Amino acid sequence: MANLARVRSAGGSSQPAYAATPRSRRDIVIFVAILIFLLAFPFIDQSLGLRLMGALLPIGIYALLAMGLNIVVGYAGLLDLGYAAFFAIGAYTVGFLTSPGSVFVQAGWIPPFFQQFWPALVIAFVVAAIFGVFLGAPTLRLRGDYLAIVTLGFGEIVPNFFLNAVPLTGGTRGINPIAKPPTLGPFDFGQTAQRNWYWLILAIGLFSIFIILRLYDSRLGRSWQAVREDELAAASMGINLTRTKLWAFALGASFSGFAGSLFSSAFQYVHPSQFEFTLSILILSAVILGGIGNVFGAVIGAVLIGSFDRILAERLTGPLNAFGEQIGSDWLASHNVGEDRYVVFGLALVLMMLLRPGGLFPSKQRSAELQPDAEDISVQEQQDLFDVRQHDDEVSDVRGGQVA
Repeated sequence: MANLARVRSAGGSSQPAYAATPRSRRDIVIFVAILIFLLAFPFIDQSLGLRLMGALLPIGIYALLAMGLNIVVGYAGLLDLGYAAFFAIGAYTVGFLTSPGSVFVQAGWIPPFFQQFWPALVIAFVVAAIFGVFLGAPTLRLRGDYLAIVTLGFGEIVPNFFLNAVPLTGGTRGINPIAKPPTLGPFDFGQTAQRNWYWLILAIGLFSIFIILRLYDSRLGRSWQAVREDELAAASMGINLTRTKLWAFALGASFSGFAGSLFSSAFQYVHPSQFEFTLSILILSAVILGGIGNVFGAVIGAVLIGSFDRILAERLTGPLNAFGEQIGSDWLASHNVGEDRYVVFGLALVLMMLLRPGGLFPSKQRSAELQPDAEDISVQEQQDLFDVRQHDDEVSDVRGGQVA
């Protein structure tokens, strides 16, 4: 019982080994305050007339995707550029199982039990994990740029398959409707019940954070960290690289597939254009912006990028057009700020790499790696190459004078 362990002080008194510190109590208070605000936000949105619930649903999906990608990239150090493919697999799996227009449903291959919303979510989770293993198995010996290229190819193949497999997926028509509106006690998750969908995604997100934190502190999580730092050293310590990497791919893909199933069910529509390569870049940008290796940082990064993409860009377009009309600029009067979102994302990443390489909220381990132990080391790292060469020349001149 680690939590009940006690240590003896010099005076012989005992105190809990894991006693709460002022910082931990402050973090708990902040977390509870944020949780209360998030739970009450639908009522705040309705009372103030903000009309943000429709945009918060995809932002919540982005947060789930960022959590899963953080497992692959942040914990295990595996660069995955085809993450949107598992998002598509989860969404189409629910469509195949629950849509009345699905070929499999019309052929009678899907039992009635699996045509319901909740069993379909579980199957989408498992199917995405299986495809994650299929992708990870052939790439176990790859790392860095080569792994990124392979995952990029996988991310391009899957949406194009769904686009061209017209008899199965409907091609450009997509799949609609997806599932019957599910119910959970007094909550009805019909397409118009955005508030209930918001609470469902929030509950799943909180549960996902709990599971990921437990995984990070487990033996598997420590194995991921060891593989990320040095695969050769990890293998020398007895870590099974094959199993460790496959677990990372499977769990990351399962989170993405589960998010895809929620996305398709909430919006009642699946189309190949929803799973393009830009989605993978957007989620990767969220993880980098928030802080690689920190699940809370990944969530915050997804909220920031999703808020600009879904809310801020649209809200800024009107004032910009009005300003363009005032100054007589046709370009500003007709420009849509949403078209510049990737420019803004790219600029944010460039500034982040220059000013704060670890992200806004890096993990403690990564923050320690980026911060030198002593001030002298920091000065040496920030010293220009010209200054170093000039210093070496001065030392050489002094030594030459002493020899003369």
